[in-house]
Amino acid sequence: MISRYLESASSYSGDIDDLILWILLITGFWFLLAEGLFIGLIVKYTARDGVRAKYVSGEDPKEKRWVAWPHYATLVFDVIILVAAIRVWTNVKIEQPPVDETVRITAQQWAWTFTHAGPDGKLDTPDDIRLVDELHVEKGKTYGFELTSRDVLHSFSVPVFRLKQDAIPGRVIKGWFKPTMSGQFDIQCTEICGIGHALMPGRIFVEDHDVHEAWLKAVTPVAAAGAAAPAPTTGGTK
Repeated sequence: MISRYLESASSYSGDIDDLILWILLITGFWFLLAEGLFIGLIVKYTARDGVRAKYVSGEDPKEKRWVAWPHYATLVFDVIILVAAIRVWTNVKIEQPPVDETVRITAQQWAWTFTHAGPDGKLDTPDDIRLVDELHVEKGKTYGFELTSRDVLHSFSVPVFRLKQDAIPGRVIKGWFKPTMSGQFDIQCTEICGIGHALMPGRIFVEDHDVHEAWLKAVTPVAAAGAAAPAPTTGGTK
């Protein structure tokens, strides 16, 4: 249902959508039932001429059933929601799968800095690619991320991935995502971080393999590519 209004573009976005939908259906059912019963009792027992009001103490077992049975039923549904939520939380936040590549995300007032691994697939090497407010990833790859902040609390959010993670100064927060849909999507900061908070958007580009390889080749620093090449040997022996 949610994907009709906002694309579902990661491997776990569907699980999060299903969880939200189940919570909506369960709470919506009990809300409509309780409100319908409440309004029905008001209409049925509206004051009428010649009919005296009745005092209900709530001690009669037949009266207690109106509270006890719905209470037990809601507890059962609470357990169902809790089990489903823990399953999704464990999948998204606790059990990180093997990653194909890692990106570093640095938040600051008021921009995102993304450090991509270059052609060697490793961070902190000469061919690293650093961009402001642009993150480029390949569809179908599993990415780990290292998230930190240079100043205040921020929150890295990619709505189409159903991904939201706070960035905390002095800490490196790790997580993962696997894009499943090509396209350009919004990156948002969802933690009020100062006067420029609303001016801190970014874009994530999810690209097919060939397109991503072409982008990688185009932006890889020429100097870094030269530094990675072996140094020529000189002739002669001693």
